[in-house]
Amino acid sequence: MTARVRLGAVGAGWWATSNHFPIFAGRDDVDLVGVCGIGPELDDVREQFGFGMATNDYDELLDQDLDAVVITTPHDLHHPQAVAAIERGLHVLVEKPVTLTAEQGWDLADRVREAGVHFLAPYGWNYTPFTVEAKRLVEAGHLGDIQHVLCHMASPTRGLFAGDTNHIRSLWDSKTSGPDPRTWQSPARGGGYAHGQVTHSSALLFWLSELRAASVMAKVSTGGAAVDLFDAAVITFDGGALGSLSGAATLPDGNPYQVDLRIFGTEGVLLLDTERERVSLHRYDGQQWDLDIEPGAGAYECIVPPNRFIDLITGASTENNSDADVAARSVELIDAMLRSAAAGGAEVAVHDDAALTGGASTHEESA
Repeated sequence: MTARVRLGAVGAGWWATSNHFPIFAGRDDVDLVGVCGIGPELDDVREQFGFGMATNDYDELLDQDLDAVVITTPHDLHHPQAVAAIERGLHVLVEKPVTLTAEQGWDLADRVREAGVHFLAPYGWNYTPFTVEAKRLVEAGHLGDIQHVLCHMASPTRGLFAGDTNHIRSLWDSKTSGPDPRTWQSPARGGGYAHGQVTHSSALLFWLSELRAASVMAKVSTGGAAVDLFDAAVITFDGGALGSLSGAATLPDGNPYQVDLRIFGTEGVLLLDTERERVSLHRYDGQQWDLDIEPGAGAYECIVPPNRFIDLITGASTENNSDADVAARSVELIDAMLRSAAAGGAEVAVHDDAALTGGASTHEESA
């Protein structure tokens, strides 16, 4: 625990400057030591948010006197940069998807456990009051053993994945340049709806249910884009539960994001729907809970996760709803979905119990 958090930032793009940096700069227990980025706007970012220094070399940044690092670089860079931070004993917030492969995801989870540092992936819906209450109901055992799940997400993100990345910037009212299309519209860099959005719905499912996918059969469609805009999968989870997953990038502007989870257990059924702002858990014995949700609370925001990251470090909170294990279970599912789709929808194994299990160290081989 520390009274003040000396924070460094690796990445200074549209999302960091429109969401994370204003939050950190507004706290009186955070010192913004330095920022690492590229492009002519970096000095403006340093001055706007009060960072002590700016550099385009993240090793130089990590050599500063830091407690923690926030990483918001392109997806394919997350793993090596997070490893470098963890090896220095720093706490890390890593944007989603935290990695692009299962092996790298579990490697980070193993390293976090061994180093004893805090790791948070900023999945905003994992921290809303109604999802936290849904988690409490599940933990109380009201579902029984989970037998089947439905996991659906849709969002107005066609521009982000298929064309004009300034479109998403306008939706979020970012004052900086829009998202880099080389990240969001490149398969090699983790572009596409699965990595960009299904990561949210799957991470919420895995946090609520504590399930882990065992095998998957998936298909994707690009709709003429360079990356997937539509995703569909049939999943078998460890323990035998079945699941269906869908994703679509083409909601009209102004429509609320759709995240719809249905979890069917031996004792009852949970329904969680962010679009219609409803959560219910009904048991077969007649007991039921229908939560009162404040209007507008289902809309996506990412205010709590950056604040929670600092609170974990200072000791003000012990609740991490999107830790390295949750993030790794999401990554390995999406990794397997895309492998299955590339193989024409063939069933593929999600993980190898001998090598890719939480707590089984694999980073010696992958480093």
